[in-house]
Amino acid sequence: MTQTPLLLALDLTGTFAFGLNGALTAVRAVRLDLVGVLTLGVITALGGGIVRDVLIDSLPPATFDALGYLGVAAAGALLAFFLSLPLERFTALITVFDAVGLSVFCVTGASKALEFGLNGVQAVLLGVITAVGGGTMRDVLIRRVPTVLSSDFYVVPALVGAAVTVVAERAGIYGPASALVAAAVCFVIRMLGLRFNLYVPSTPRRTSRRGEGATEDGGE
Repeated sequence: MTQTPLLLALDLTGTFAFGLNGALTAVRAVRLDLVGVLTLGVITALGGGIVRDVLIDSLPPATFDALGYLGVAAAGALLAFFLSLPLERFTALITVFDAVGLSVFCVTGASKALEFGLNGVQAVLLGVITAVGGGTMRDVLIRRVPTVLSSDFYVVPALVGAAVTVVAERAGIYGPASALVAAAVCFVIRMLGLRFNLYVPSTPRRTSRRGEGATEDGGE
């Protein structure tokens, strides 16, 4: 899939940010050696794209053809390993870069699916998988419930960005400009979610009362 220099730069920025953020998350959650941090950082950055390529039978996955992505992801992970404590001061900036990665990956994932002849629904789903699949794999490897399933306003922006990409393609207006618009929509939604602490609704929690069994919140 051909990318403009701007989209390529954003894609590489997102790859670096995912590698960095994924490795930092691993460092905070569990004690790992250099190999462990590097592995989880690279998986976070590239795992979603690899899953997408396997599902659409684009083999070998693009990651193995364009080794620059592997190098960029590894660089982010190595930075997280050696500078994990100083980087704690730049959490907000890293979060912004992560949002850029989410935004670009959902667009490139959906557009590649369309390029391979998949329908709109399949393309949206693969756009989301590209954007959040790596982080989900990381969370499974460190034995915790993936954050995309339990909290945080993360999947919704990717879903919207991928959907905008599909709509633009079906309308015959997809190109660098519309791709940037779709990515921008995802980015804005993600940042608004962070700014206003938005979450996807979850199931009511059970509460215990003295002398009574546990009941559902809001139940009788």
